[in-house]
Amino acid sequence: MRLTLSQPMQPMAGTAPKVTVRPVSLRDETKYQWIARIGSQEHHENLTEEELQKRVESVFCISFADAHLFTKVEDLAFKRHRSGQVRFKKSKPTLKPPTDLSHNREKQYLIPVGVPCPFLVEIGVMLPNGQIKSAMYHKFRQINRYLEFVEDLMPHLPSEGPLHVVDFGCGKSYLTFALHHLLTRIHRREVNIVGLDLKQDVIADCTRIARILGCAGLRFEVGRIESFQPVDHVHLAVSLHACDTATDDAIAGAIRWQSDAILAVPCCQHELNNILDKAVLPGLTDYGIFRERFAAMATDALRGRLLDVHGYRTQILEFIELEHTPKNVLLRAVRSPATAETQSAAQQRYDSLKSDLAMTTWHLERALSR
Repeated sequence: MRLTLSQPMQPMAGTAPKVTVRPVSLRDETKYQWIARIGSQEHHENLTEEELQKRVESVFCISFADAHLFTKVEDLAFKRHRSGQVRFKKSKPTLKPPTDLSHNREKQYLIPVGVPCPFLVEIGVMLPNGQIKSAMYHKFRQINRYLEFVEDLMPHLPSEGPLHVVDFGCGKSYLTFALHHLLTRIHRREVNIVGLDLKQDVIADCTRIARILGCAGLRFEVGRIESFQPVDHVHLAVSLHACDTATDDAIAGAIRWQSDAILAVPCCQHELNNILDKAVLPGLTDYGIFRERFAAMATDALRGRLLDVHGYRTQILEFIELEHTPKNVLLRAVRSPATAETQSAAQQRYDSLKSDLAMTTWHLERALSR
């Protein structure tokens, strides 16, 4: 259930004085999260059972003198003495095993509860002892949910070299810092992440936090989504809660750059609601609240279909439960080579949807034709 390694054999600056290991469930597979805290920064790695065994064999009695293994049946304490001998003792289990009932089992997050995470502490979500502030638990869940979506995209991003990311409309950047944490601390990747927003005071504050945390490869800029030009190929384009057609500008930019993957959580969509023909499903759209919701769903469906036309495989997913936010739709698109047949089929589906909505053109189409 848990393993701790402590008492460094040769304490040095830049090395972790203690390592904690805990099981986590990732995509229905059990991995073991290796957590090493160095100074104010925390490093995470998710290892297989075999990788964990090799790692422990390579550091116990070489880097660490003490090891404590907590299991369901007993606790085992190992200690290497100066003589070179290793002694161990058994004791009754001290950790309570998780219940077998899945609905009672505590969820294992990519960023776990109870382990201090510097960026969460700095942005006010977590206390220094690793506990989540009660008023911020919904934000903590949202951050972890977002990281699960990014984790699923990792096989579609380059496995070597720096990862280039653009976050359109980053705002206070809770999720930007979370993305940096996932890529650099958990996956140990070099990154070049740009957070873009129009508000100078917000960008200044994000820059200050990034400097405090020592976030290598993360910078923030004041700028407009539609005019931003990246220096390098963008592997991942992110747009979270960009208002109305700003989401379309972000998607258009990502398509033009042929980004490997796109994540978008739309916000407050008005365009289609304002131009939707009264003849489209009048029995439903005559009701204002239904017209607004229908227009929002239709807009996201159009975005998904147009992404498919441009060579992406697109999913529309629930971002987080409606009880926490009504803006709970996430578009996840992965660039996928298309045959002439699949390209034609995607175009037909898109044209058919436009016809059903009695539409001629809309913002995303115009943004792509600039």
